[in-house]
Amino acid sequence: MPLLATGKPKLHDKIKGLIKGKHRVELARPGNLPPMGDILRMLKKFTLLPALFFLKSRADCDQALALCRQNTDNDQGRFIARNQRIEELVGQIPHAAHHKQRWALERLAVGSHHSGQLPAWKLALETLMSEGLLDAVFATSTVAAGVNFPARTVVFFNSDRFNGIEFVPLDATQFHQMTGRAGRRGMDRIGFALAIPGKYLDIHHVARLFSAPPAQVASKIQINFSMTLNLLLSHSPQQIENLLKRSFAAYLMAHTRKKGLTRRQMDNVQHRLKDEFIRHLHFLKESGFVDQDDRLTEDGKWASQLRIDQPLLVAEALRLDLFPKTDPGLFAAVIAAFVNEKETDDRVDRPAWPKDLVKSVLQVKKGLMAFSRHMTLSGFPVRTLNVHPAAAVYAWARGGDWKAIVQQARIQDGDFSMLIMRTADNLRHIRSLSNTFPEAAATAGQAIDLIMRVPVTPEY
Repeated sequence: MPLLATGKPKLHDKIKGLIKGKHRVELARPGNLPPMGDILRMLKKFTLLPALFFLKSRADCDQALALCRQNTDNDQGRFIARNQRIEELVGQIPHAAHHKQRWALERLAVGSHHSGQLPAWKLALETLMSEGLLDAVFATSTVAAGVNFPARTVVFFNSDRFNGIEFVPLDATQFHQMTGRAGRRGMDRIGFALAIPGKYLDIHHVARLFSAPPAQVASKIQINFSMTLNLLLSHSPQQIENLLKRSFAAYLMAHTRKKGLTRRQMDNVQHRLKDEFIRHLHFLKESGFVDQDDRLTEDGKWASQLRIDQPLLVAEALRLDLFPKTDPGLFAAVIAAFVNEKETDDRVDRPAWPKDLVKSVLQVKKGLMAFSRHMTLSGFPVRTLNVHPAAAVYAWARGGDWKAIVQQARIQDGDFSMLIMRTADNLRHIRSLSNTFPEAAATAGQAIDLIMRVPVTPEY
């Protein structure tokens, strides 16, 4: 039944009746997934496939596949075409070819798509869906703003989404990104969005989102050391302050003046940007990357090329000659410790860690202790260098088996792939410093070759 009353931004009377009735409609017990197979069967009956299901978590996406075991494809020609295409897409990539969810693609015409999957696997799903060879894909809501999945129907169970820290209600922009996936261009005259009642669906909130204006675009500008160093390459502090005033943040402040934002409030935001820049500038002076005339020192010039998450810590490690320059595998592993953002427990599997790896990471941590303390006391965040992610990358750099490494490290394929790709990106920046640190740059280049191979990237 339709969610809203015809021509009105309010709930349909029958929906109101279901909500206010004595027996709340629940398709599954709390904590359990709805009967995905039954939902698929009904969608197929009313010619509403293919469908894109938005679920709360990666685990839900994976578990949903097992609930679709009755979704057999009776179209023999399509079945053969899909399996041939799957073989073409993943047959040459061993890690994807033997993916544990391949059976669901081949036999059930459904797949799970989320950031925990390998890039090659996600690309295969996207291709199969775009070619009309799948009935459904189960995905997290992050797909709504990124990958193009052509679907006749979008199915959602939640009126909130995870923002990286907690679950928060969907805003109008996010909601329209999700429902806007419904309807295949050139194939469907109309798309369908199906809301399934459950514990995490606030139907009143969903009804409001249909007519709510798009969420206001927010400026993402943040002052950091990489930005500060690069701006100082060709601008004076006064010129940089003027640039900040003309930034996207300033534009938004001027734009929202019509909505009651006072000049004082706008000035406060501008002053915060200026103060953040000055705070970063002072620390760069204290640590020798900028001189007293606000110009980059020689160290500042090469450090400006490190456009990475923790440029100053890596730069200080280079200045103090802390990296293991004679072993590319160890070099990659230590850089992975800088890259890792996820909380890890370094007590896990400690006895299995190679002694040379532990020694290298501890050497860097000890060497950077004073500099890290200085950053912390100055109010700048410093990530802990953990051995656990470094050990996984070290095993991979030494030619270890992918499946064995991800199992031992208790990390998902996609997360490990992302860790390696970000590590390689950091290594590329170090490789660019060949004039200043020729030995470290050469080792960084060798480290990239060790870690950038199948299944992280098909071309290696």
